[in-house]
Amino acid sequence: MSEILIEQVGQVLHLTLNRPEKKNAISQAMYATLASNLNSAAGDFGIRSVVISGNGKAFTAGNDIMDFMNEETTLDSPVFHFLKAIHDFPKPLIAAVQGNAVGIGTTMLMHCDLVFAAPDTIFSMPFVTLGLVPEAGSSLLFPRLVGHAKASEIFLTGRNFGGDEALEMRLINSVEDKPVEKALAIAEMIAQQPPNAVLNTKALLKSGSHIAVENVMLAEGEMFRIALQSDETQGAFMKFMTSRKKD
Repeated sequence: MSEILIEQVGQVLHLTLNRPEKKNAISQAMYATLASNLNSAAGDFGIRSVVISGNGKAFTAGNDIMDFMNEETTLDSPVFHFLKAIHDFPKPLIAAVQGNAVGIGTTMLMHCDLVFAAPDTIFSMPFVTLGLVPEAGSSLLFPRLVGHAKASEIFLTGRNFGGDEALEMRLINSVEDKPVEKALAIAEMIAQQPPNAVLNTKALLKSGSHIAVENVMLAEGEMFRIALQSDETQGAFMKFMTSRKKD
């Protein structure tokens, strides 16, 4: 089975993370597939909106840690191609999340136009806990959503938060018992709207911060890459892996 399920229903493209036995931890190969499909969809007039979801109990456990430990991460790596793809994607991008949404599983949502979460969703951005820094432009986008004080609290402590708090912070649109069904229904509704008006409206909504976010993403990426090579991060990773085995 493919680790990314790709299905087009009408004018809606549905991309599903399909590695449930690993809680949909995202490998470099999965990032490459996601980026390729988003870039293709951007130029395909037959696709009007895209939904991203996860198969199983988790949306995603974040990056596949062993994959990242064994591969050299550069600004030309698949993960950064994916981040650029979601940042530049010109069409409506909708996420349906459930269970764990760790690291990139939360930060990618800040690039989505609509997000629907199941009641059991647990959001987590444990970058500092792992000796890393925020990524995907989240060091700019998250404080804009929630304010500096709340963003600092969550980033610096690495604590989790649930759907109700995510809704209060405006990270998601609503808490839904069936988030995938809701996301697909909204995606189809948007797909029926005049396409040029949709594209232009999204472009206008992002016009005030697009370049700024891109610059922050580049800075984050370089700091993230350097941190991955540090003894501090290696120690934090080992501590994290040990604690996870005990759970």
